[in-house]
Amino acid sequence: MTATTAAPTTSESRSPQQIWQRVRGLLLAVLILVVAGVTFAALRPGGQHGPLDPRSADPDGSRALAELLEDRGVSVDIATTLDEATDAAGPDTTLLVTGPNTLTAHQQQRLRAATADSAGRTVLIAPGGPSVARLAPGVHQAAHGPVTARLPRCALPAARTAGSADLGGIHYATDTSGAIACYPDNGLASLLVLPGQAAGDTVLLGSPGLLHNDRLDQQGNASLGLQLLGSRPHLLWYLPSLGDPSAAEGGTAGPGDDTEGGAEGESGFIGLIPPGWLWATLQLALAAALAAVWRGRRFGPLVTERLPVAIRASESTEGRARLYRRADARDHAAAALRSATRNRISPLLGVSPRDTDSPAVLLPALAARLSHQGSDAGALLFGPAPADDAALVLLTDQLDALEREVRTS
Repeated sequence: MTATTAAPTTSESRSPQQIWQRVRGLLLAVLILVVAGVTFAALRPGGQHGPLDPRSADPDGSRALAELLEDRGVSVDIATTLDEATDAAGPDTTLLVTGPNTLTAHQQQRLRAATADSAGRTVLIAPGGPSVARLAPGVHQAAHGPVTARLPRCALPAARTAGSADLGGIHYATDTSGAIACYPDNGLASLLVLPGQAAGDTVLLGSPGLLHNDRLDQQGNASLGLQLLGSRPHLLWYLPSLGDPSAAEGGTAGPGDDTEGGAEGESGFIGLIPPGWLWATLQLALAAALAAVWRGRRFGPLVTERLPVAIRASESTEGRARLYRRADARDHAAAALRSATRNRISPLLGVSPRDTDSPAVLLPALAARLSHQGSDAGALLFGPAPADDAALVLLTDQLDALEREVRTS
């Protein structure tokens, strides 16, 4: 009767436990991504509206202010093109431009021409650099500061009624006659009112913070926002769009023409990116971080694993030699040859293994053993690296000759 033996398990065969240990990290990463995606989707408010959008209930949206204005009888309309904004300009209209820095130079000039003689109010949110020079001639960006609660320190009735408000960001300076500078920082205004034709005016806000949903109930933000935007019966909320055909007119300048717009210019650009792309980028970054942690984990020191096949020593030697040759590592090859020769002749010379690499011990023992000194043994065993392949081959022959002489002496 013949006994049946099980096939031996090699290092390439994996048990179910080993397979589970290898894939559990990946499964955990996938689970975390799914949970994170569901959580982000649940926490994300509905809609695809950006910052300062009167339809957005996000913290940086302005739905609360728009509803308060409508409750007070102000009609609020939204414009996304320059033609809609300029056509609606008039004495009974307040035009709020949420992203003046995203307009091209040609669009800014058209907007200025349409609002200069309209006798209405134009409110510009944080125009900076070249933008403020085109939209409000005579004004320039002078500094940039933090958004914090500030006192009005001016004679503007709306500011005196509202009291302290969250302002800052871009600070402006002007020599325009009749301009009112409010909420100053080191003498520079973060809210500037410029007189216009007839009863019209232009208002520059250095920061949009007081119009956001999450700040509306703080300080006098709500009062100031209602008075600035509710002075006319009609409010046109202009949200510049990349899809506006007028952006292709008047040259090649595009959004971002303002190089000194500061943080507001950056936030305006981000506001033009669809929210889905931002969340997708965040999830991809999280996935990359989890993959890096998973692939880079180390639970302990490396262990020796038995190879499934036997490899002859000559094959290992040839493989290492090819690597040395490919890398032109003649120094490493020569060092390996010299070390091997010293290790083989040291027992024949009566030298301790710990003194094999010591020229002061090995060379005197070698000189006493050899019958003649036909070559410099020190340069041969401890010399510099060969300069080329021919010198390396010569060194190999000389080491072989030296070892044979030691063995036969």
